[in-house]
Amino acid sequence: MSCNPQPDKRRMSYTKPNHKSGNEEILLQKFPTLILIVLAGIFTSAFFSHGKQSEQDTVYQEEVTEEKNVIFGFDTEDYHLETMTISPNQFLANILEDREITYAQIQSLVANSKDIFSVRSFRSGKNLTFLREDECQAPKHMIYEPNPLSYIQYTFDTDSVSVKKVERDVYICTDEAYGRIESNLSSTLSGLGLGMGIISKMEDALASSVDFYHLQKGDEFKLIYEEIFIDGEKVKEGNIHGAYFKNAQGSHYAVYFENEKYSGFYDLEGHPTKGAFLRAPVKFSRISSGYNPRRFHPIKKRTIPHLGTDYAAPRGTPIMSVSDGVVTKVSYTKNNGKYVKIKHDKTYETQYLHMNGFAKGIKKGVKVKQGQTIGYVGSTGLATGPHVCFRFWKNGRQINHRRENFPPADPLPQSDMVEFNSQADSLKTLLDSIDPLLYVPQSQTIEEWGMN
Repeated sequence: MSCNPQPDKRRMSYTKPNHKSGNEEILLQKFPTLILIVLAGIFTSAFFSHGKQSEQDTVYQEEVTEEKNVIFGFDTEDYHLETMTISPNQFLANILEDREITYAQIQSLVANSKDIFSVRSFRSGKNLTFLREDECQAPKHMIYEPNPLSYIQYTFDTDSVSVKKVERDVYICTDEAYGRIESNLSSTLSGLGLGMGIISKMEDALASSVDFYHLQKGDEFKLIYEEIFIDGEKVKEGNIHGAYFKNAQGSHYAVYFENEKYSGFYDLEGHPTKGAFLRAPVKFSRISSGYNPRRFHPIKKRTIPHLGTDYAAPRGTPIMSVSDGVVTKVSYTKNNGKYVKIKHDKTYETQYLHMNGFAKGIKKGVKVKQGQTIGYVGSTGLATGPHVCFRFWKNGRQINHRRENFPPADPLPQSDMVEFNSQADSLKTLLDSIDPLLYVPQSQTIEEWGMN
């Protein structure tokens, strides 16, 4: 694991941590010298008079610097801190008025925030921190934390408020992971100390080769990925550099490649792993009902062909277009509820039913890109719960898209293959070197790797 500050989040280097930091090695090398220095100090203290000793102690005390407790760049010795959590239906204006912030200052705060971080983006459950120079006076500063990677600082002057966004210092570490599925992917990742967000990144990396809706016990995966640390604590997983998955269909590799013209995940032959069509229109979902020409309808209580695939997901989950195309319908019917239909080419069309609502700008005639949000999961129309019924047409006839063999995307041009092969070979070697018998999930803090 490599754990060093680095601005380039697509770093390809990967090194195992040293069990002994450089500081520890230097300390061991100089240990005899340190003993002599300590003994010399003791001898000197005993030899000189009490007055001389006091003078020496004074000089020593002046050299000692007390470690300061700093938060959001402010020394807590200089401020009185108050931290609160925003409650549902609580208005920012009321919060500020309760702390003696004037109406003119509130107006200035709103106006000066527009281009930096709109106050409309404040959310309940988030923290506000107030810093006062005197506990009997109004706050001098206010801090809002929209996410772990940054915070918004508001500084109150007499009649105005200055606003700035502060990006926290981030450490990016490259780590490896190995997992074997016993029950499901989420519990396997949880056992490795990995967050659910890594599933989405795995889907992107292995989009065309692995069906994440039909994983089996015994399937294995390996990852080379980034971990993001702030103040020595891991806050989330970052990008994936390389991924490997082994299932009944064989072994699958995906490596990230980026140059001036291309970026994304590719297989070892240089084909994009995200094919012409995504396997599903929603992430973090499950198939609640498959394509079935003889399905018994749960509401109408009779056999009615189900010519689509239902993906159950929480209400409001984004629904994506599975490929580039043009919107041909944005409508509502009694059975379908709110739905969108897209024509992708002369062969394929898709439809997305039971939406809770449409994404901004989605209307007939609009061009959409693969992965673009077109609406949100709901239960409008004839539906028993929140899901999207995904329907797929080929040459005007509805088919089971999960059995369709789509044409592969075009590979990288030969002019880029030398550079690609160099990176791909390095990442494949690293993935192959992850030994399942020796793998142990790594530390979750920087300090344990010598990053003090």
